[in-house]
Amino acid sequence: MSAFLNHFSYEFKSGIRNRSLLLLNYLFPLGFYAMMGLVMTAINPGFRTTMTPAMVLFAIMASTLLGLPNPLVESRLAGIYRSYKINGVPAISILTIPMLTTVVHALIASAIIALTSAPLFDGAAPANWLNFALVTLAAAFTCGSLGALIGVISRDTRSVVLWSQLIFLPSMLIGGLMVPLDILPEFIRPFSMLLPTTQAMQAYTGLAYNLSTVFDPLLSLVVLLASGLLAFLLAIYLFSWDTQNSTRRGSPLLALLVLAPAVLAIFLV
Repeated sequence: MSAFLNHFSYEFKSGIRNRSLLLLNYLFPLGFYAMMGLVMTAINPGFRTTMTPAMVLFAIMASTLLGLPNPLVESRLAGIYRSYKINGVPAISILTIPMLTTVVHALIASAIIALTSAPLFDGAAPANWLNFALVTLAAAFTCGSLGALIGVISRDTRSVVLWSQLIFLPSMLIGGLMVPLDILPEFIRPFSMLLPTTQAMQAYTGLAYNLSTVFDPLLSLVVLLASGLLAFLLAIYLFSWDTQNSTRRGSPLLALLVLAPAVLAIFLV
C-alpha cells in the first residue's frame, strides 16, 4: 500500500509539474471553457443549456485522451517498464495509477467548470447534482480507460496522436458537445452513438437535467460503463513491458471490442 501511495503521489505531482500535462489537465480545458462561455453563449444562447456537461466532458477528454497515453508510450519506449517488471511491479499498477491520477486532475477541472458555469456564464445548473456527479465519474472512468488502452496499443507517440484524435475530434463534432444529438441528421446518429461523449450527454440530459432524450439515458449510462470496463480489461490484457516484448497476448485490433456495447445499443434503439 505504501508503494502504491508513493507512486500515486509522484504521478499526481507530475500532472502539475510537467508543463505538457499541466496544459492538458488544466490550462487547455479551462481556457477553452472560458472562451466558449464568453463567445459561444453570445452566438448561440441555447448553448447555455448544455454548456456545463459539454465543458466537463471536454475537460475529461483533454486530460485522459490527449494527456494520458503519451507518457505511457514514452515510458515503454524508454525501457522504464522493464525495470518495473524486474522489481515486481504488476502491470495493473502501471496502468491504474497514471489513469487514477489523470482522472483526479480531470475531476478537479470538471468541478471548477460545474461550480462556475452558472454564476459566470449563466449556464444551466443540473436539476439533480448527485446524478450529475455519477455520470461525470462514469465518463471519467470510461475516458481514462480509453486513454490507457490507446497508450497500450500505440507503437509510438505519432500513433498516440492518431488514435486520440480519432475519438476526440468526432466527439467534438458529432458527440453531442457542440450540437445536440436530436439536431444531427438521422444517418449520423448511429456513428455518433459509438462515441462515449454521446452516451454521456444523453445520460446527463435525462438523469441530471430531467429533460427528454433521444434514447434511454439509463441505457446510455450502462453502455458508457460497459465500454469503460472493456477498455480497462483490454488495456491490461494487451499491455507489453517494452518494444522488444514478443509475448503480446493478442492483436491490438482487439481494442475494437470496446465498440461492442455501443453497437449493441444501436440495434436495441
